[in-house]
Amino acid sequence: MARMPTMVKKKGAIMNNLPLIRLGLIATSRDCFPLELAQKRRNRIIQECRRQKITIHELSTIVENENHVVAALKEIDRARINALIIFLGNFGPEGPETLLAQNFNGPVMFVAAAEESSQDLIQGRGDAYCGLLSAGYNLGLRRVKVYLPEYPVAEASEIVSMIRDFVPVARIILGVRNLKIISFGPRPQDFYTCHAPLQPLYDLGIEVMENSELDLYDAFIRSKDDPEIKEVMEEMRAELRGTKPDPSLLKKLAQYEVALNHFIEKNRGSSQYVVLANKCWPAFEHYFGFVPCYVNSRMASKGIPVACEADIYGALSEYIAACASTFPVSLLDLNNTVPRDMYEREKEKIGSYKITDLFMGFHCGNTPACCLIGGQLRYQLIMNRLLEAGKEPDITRGTLEGRIKPGPITIFRLQATPETWLQAYIAQGEVLDIDPKTFGGVGVFAIKEMARFYRYVLLEKQFPHHTAVAFKHVGKSLFSGLRVLGIDDISFNQPAHILYPGENPFVGFLS
Repeated sequence: MARMPTMVKKKGAIMNNLPLIRLGLIATSRDCFPLELAQKRRNRIIQECRRQKITIHELSTIVENENHVVAALKEIDRARINALIIFLGNFGPEGPETLLAQNFNGPVMFVAAAEESSQDLIQGRGDAYCGLLSAGYNLGLRRVKVYLPEYPVAEASEIVSMIRDFVPVARIILGVRNLKIISFGPRPQDFYTCHAPLQPLYDLGIEVMENSELDLYDAFIRSKDDPEIKEVMEEMRAELRGTKPDPSLLKKLAQYEVALNHFIEKNRGSSQYVVLANKCWPAFEHYFGFVPCYVNSRMASKGIPVACEADIYGALSEYIAACASTFPVSLLDLNNTVPRDMYEREKEKIGSYKITDLFMGFHCGNTPACCLIGGQLRYQLIMNRLLEAGKEPDITRGTLEGRIKPGPITIFRLQATPETWLQAYIAQGEVLDIDPKTFGGVGVFAIKEMARFYRYVLLEKQFPHHTAVAFKHVGKSLFSGLRVLGIDDISFNQPAHILYPGENPFVGFLS
């Protein structure tokens, strides 16, 4: 199949590294049930999709037997469909419909028709409620993972809502299966927490290309006189309007961005989508003459996350979050607690959150400008202490600092353990409208029962300090996408009345 378009436009920003979903709907019919029933019910779904302005291709083939599967696959290929809804218009043929799912090269959703009227339960009864059970067993025989909505037997309008939910899940699946992670390392010793085995990535279908910092430096030097640098500098000036960035610094940053883009295109290979995981200090600054954070923020705003400190699983987590949200993402440290005096002073804005529900999400300056209030090009204080002894900043300039905008967030991490199994966490919360009174790209985050989540998920399961941040609530899509990818160990923040595995029952509400 030809390469699919990858551009997603959202609120003026172009995310040009995400899958564009082309939906197809196909009906199935058991040969001992009326074919017209499946056809009529399929047509209602298509009409409802049009009413709700959901673009979907109606496949004319109705699958009753294996010959229909062959015909359907040809029709799917001609229409360039990359996400398929298999609709049981009646009981459905369990063998052929699951064979179709097995041979379709993309994400699949199964749904089934609910009965429509008590006045038509003789010739008009479809029994898809029963047929979906048979399909589920056959999917197990074929070891095929599909997306199943929470209650997948419904009328047309409800099924269209499920199709809408399927789109971000499909985007996650296609993105992961066609992704290459390019890293520039090696991983620094003090960041072994970001190190994890690569085998599970290949199991997911991801390509990995590891390079040295010398490869990155060579690409940077070779881009010195590239004519695209001026264009990127103008983009940066427009983004940093209201400030007067040093032209010499801006030129180096633009040169670096051009070098990254050229390296990506030269080394994309057979992969459709690319993310980066780059070592960014301490040697980087002495040779490049800046910190790369601002460029990282710009790349993320275009759908190409660049994880700091060669964090390969951080880059993957960011990309999955971007697929779920179709909006720029960030990689932040779960960084520091909120001081009690700030908590007491801002109680009106904090509301019912406990102080232990709060923390600060921080990184040096890699959060996209569209997610910040008053983002400015500055320097990295921590690196300045280490590399320039606290003197006037030079090589430690290049961060994008500002307060993270208030609003909904989802924190997310997919990680391989030393034993090479995959585990993940998802938690939804918000950034509060509070001045964090500190440096970096930073905000005051609030997540219900964060203290217990921190202790019994983040610490207990030995997750690293980096978390991907989506600036929307996308937990539903992330959870479903991970399940289809075959990841079963997914943690989330438990309500106060539900204990985590290993949580001491004699502490807290049971004491």
